[in-house]
Amino acid sequence: MKGQSLVTSIFRRIPPGIRFVCPVAAMCSAALFCNRSAAQDSASEPVYPEIGPTTHFLDHDALIAGFAESGWYKANIPFIDIPDKEIQEVYYYRWRTAHEAQKYTGAKNGWITTEFLGPISYAAPYGGISAAAGHHIAEARWIRDTRYLDDYINYWLVGDGSGPKPAEDSVNKNTTDWAHEYSFWAATAVLDRAKVTGDFSFATKLLPQLIKFYDTWSPQYNPQLGLYWQTPVWDAMELSASSYQSPDPYHGGDGYRPTINAYQFGDAQAISTLAGLSGNRSISLQFTIRAERLNQAQDRYLWDPNTNFYKHVMRDNNAGLIRIVDREEIGFVPWMFHMPDPSRSSAWSQFLDPQGFYGEFGPTTVERRSAWFMFDAATGCCHWDGPMWPYAAGQTLTGMANLLIDYPPQPYVTKNDFYNVLSGYAFAQQKNGQPYVAEAHDPDNPVWIYDSFNHSEDYNHSTFNDLVLSGLLGIRPQLTDTVIVHPLVPDSWDYFAIENLPYHGRNLTVLWDKDGSHYHQGAGLKIYIDGQLTSVRDRLQPVQAQVLPNHGAHPLPRLVNDAVNAFGGPTQPAEFPRASASYTSPYDDAQRVIDGENFYLDIPNTRWTSYLSPNPTDWWSVDFGQLRPVSDVRIYFYNDNGGVKPPVSYQLQYLTATGEWLDIPNQVRDPVAPAGNDLNRITFDPIQTRALRVVVTPRPGSGAGITEFQSWRFQ
Repeated sequence: MKGQSLVTSIFRRIPPGIRFVCPVAAMCSAALFCNRSAAQDSASEPVYPEIGPTTHFLDHDALIAGFAESGWYKANIPFIDIPDKEIQEVYYYRWRTAHEAQKYTGAKNGWITTEFLGPISYAAPYGGISAAAGHHIAEARWIRDTRYLDDYINYWLVGDGSGPKPAEDSVNKNTTDWAHEYSFWAATAVLDRAKVTGDFSFATKLLPQLIKFYDTWSPQYNPQLGLYWQTPVWDAMELSASSYQSPDPYHGGDGYRPTINAYQFGDAQAISTLAGLSGNRSISLQFTIRAERLNQAQDRYLWDPNTNFYKHVMRDNNAGLIRIVDREEIGFVPWMFHMPDPSRSSAWSQFLDPQGFYGEFGPTTVERRSAWFMFDAATGCCHWDGPMWPYAAGQTLTGMANLLIDYPPQPYVTKNDFYNVLSGYAFAQQKNGQPYVAEAHDPDNPVWIYDSFNHSEDYNHSTFNDLVLSGLLGIRPQLTDTVIVHPLVPDSWDYFAIENLPYHGRNLTVLWDKDGSHYHQGAGLKIYIDGQLTSVRDRLQPVQAQVLPNHGAHPLPRLVNDAVNAFGGPTQPAEFPRASASYTSPYDDAQRVIDGENFYLDIPNTRWTSYLSPNPTDWWSVDFGQLRPVSDVRIYFYNDNGGVKPPVSYQLQYLTATGEWLDIPNQVRDPVAPAGNDLNRITFDPIQTRALRVVVTPRPGSGAGITEFQSWRFQ
């Protein structure tokens, strides 16, 4: 009776809505449960978005065989099947690198996309770098789970990515916020993303922030010329042909550049469109006028009629506005935004010229006839004076796809040329016989020339999958409830397929089967919406199909991972959450398990392991620093099939108020047995605790390891 009275007394002091697990377990016949609360329990929510009705023509498991956490890819990415297996292999590899670069930062900013997999000193809070943000959004707009880009876009426009930074040389002395550290086509990226999701309300709500972002470039605007200037290094292009012709080759002479002016043109048009969609005709007209004036100024000052190319113009040349002699690859950027008039298409005569930009592994960053071609390029990163640079290759091929699909016919480049260059770009993305992307590639030899150890691996600074989807396979998203399919594939292709492409809340499948023998669905070009055949063409040709929006589709709720302690850039690790372990391999770090980055690479790594531990069991734990509601834990065990393998078994424990570690009762595990290089989800009725612990029993002869530990709840 005394024991029962003590339990009753303890129970009466528990705040309402909290589950209490008795610290004096010997006196309790059962745990005391609380009601599930939306404020604390996400255990009933799926991890991945539901795919919905669709086709099943492709073997998704075979296409991503060997991928860690295969469930993420099957739920999120469009699957392709094409005759060019090299492009196809790089396509799936680039989805892996995109997933690796998704970093969870905490409740305030949520998810961001990183450029490097390790911390960089000049990055924005938590490791964001705005230079390639437009590329990141272009790639990730095809991912079904919209939370990643919702968070990332907000990070740059209203979150810590938009926050103040020092106006110092190391992080751009010309600007005072992180989003403007580098040139960035924000509004264009946001609108292009909305064309895929069909959710224009998300974009229009950000209209004030997009206008502010646009106008923040005003200090770098010359109203007399009607042009913006930029320092090449903050255009992400240090040590380029235009830079060498200035007193400061590293930073480069400030100049009026085809890049920043094309970005501002594209963003002005995007803001005009979004303002029109929101009913603000005045703002829409204002930005239409700004775009046109910018276009006229660029055409007047940056277009060189003698060489038929857009060029860098030095800002501070005492002799007046002088275009540099050299053609640089940045002269193709205006086509990325549909900026040039069709009469300027002659610039593309240089694209495949052996003395122009031709490269076996993709376009060169300056024409080969330039005196600066490969000048000091072999002395070390980063010289943008000839190497194939994936960042620029992505821009150029995007512009080329626009030229081929959206412009009148021209005699300079063809769809076969697009395919051949894309194929060379894919061929470049190899190392030691495996798909790989680093910082820059030799234009004539199969080697990455800027590829720093524990730094450049899986470098996320370019597009590739967007080029495959919107260029090669021709998925052209629209503002209306339609989609245009305009493939640029070679006429020799007998088949290709895109399946489970999320578009306006629906699933889009496109099949091309010349004679019907490959997919056995009949000959011709077919479009399916949510698994239903809606369009058929006998031959390969552009098609516009209706796609009614799915108003019943709802995104997954925004969750908070209380276990994360992310850092990067000026953001240092907080005191809590804090990780510890009974033993940690000298090659690893217990704290990396809660750094917000979840990938399974050996170099760089983000994990804890018990490799070489003398103990029969080991534990890893996280201290939140305060009481937290816990009900949805996700553990990603590491497996290198050698010295580290998933454990034979594990226990998930919580710390009681009296300092005891007890197994959490009534756990539901998926999967039941610990899985390596995959999600292990453990759900249970909510409890409150300050700390959690995983006790692992390793396999004989191996250690156990964790790449990421998460504790999720509703925000």
